[in-house]
Amino acid sequence: MAVPAEITVVDERMAETKTDTTLTLHFSDGKWLEGPSHSVQGRYVLFSDIPNDRTLRLDEMTGDVSVFDQPSRFANGRTHDGIGRLITCLQGERAVVRREHDGRETLIASHIAGRRLNSPNDVVASSSGEIWFTDPTYGLNEYEGHAAEPELDVRGLYRWSEGMPEPELVSGDFTQPNGLAFSPDESTLYVVDSEQGSIAAFSIDEAGVSSRRTVVEGSFGFDGIRVDVHGRIWAATSDGVSCFDTDGVEMWKLAVPEPVSNLEFGGRQRNVLYLTATTSLYSIRTSVRGRD
Repeated sequence: MAVPAEITVVDERMAETKTDTTLTLHFSDGKWLEGPSHSVQGRYVLFSDIPNDRTLRLDEMTGDVSVFDQPSRFANGRTHDGIGRLITCLQGERAVVRREHDGRETLIASHIAGRRLNSPNDVVASSSGEIWFTDPTYGLNEYEGHAAEPELDVRGLYRWSEGMPEPELVSGDFTQPNGLAFSPDESTLYVVDSEQGSIAAFSIDEAGVSSRRTVVEGSFGFDGIRVDVHGRIWAATSDGVSCFDTDGVEMWKLAVPEPVSNLEFGGRQRNVLYLTATTSLYSIRTSVRGRD
């Protein structure tokens, strides 16, 4: 099904960006869709229907949508690492796990100093294999997980790499940390605080995080984010999708019939933008390629 695409070019630097004139509707039977991740090797997109406790799979070749995993342990955000392993935030188990190529599951994180994580929300993997994730409290209820009181005093951003006994708290200075994405050269990590309505940029060097600055603030209703090969930030908002430059200037926006929770670049050229939008999964083909 095709839905007319309402696109506004806010900044002339995006004037030559080409897109389809319609959004493609792939699926519309969810309750709250989240966590899209594209598999380059498998040519599919996984996404979560959190209240229905299931993970769904869109086959890029056929357009078919099928159940990948149910129950999904209230899975939310996920990513595929550089060698194709699936890393998933499980709100129900308050953990981050990795599925190995042979099907085994590796526990990445579940506790900090003996206390359970809140409800891991979104995750990215660096080219060196480090795993970074956010841990707000959105899943500590019966709609998106299991009702519970948080055991930690912070809602943090964490980093983990092979050999670490537990994740390192990078920053606890958030109200509700959410989506995150690397710049193309991985020198910057962008992190959303949905409660504050902001996107922060953390500068990363060999010694770790060296500085933090606020890139965007406002009433956009930020959730998930992605970055393109030019370093621009593509953000899911309550109205659809907005694209910002690295100084936080809005350059382009796409209106979507439902609030958008998250987004992902996919397709053979990584120029198809997939959107999880409340009950529906949409896509639109563009002339913009997502960061590998």
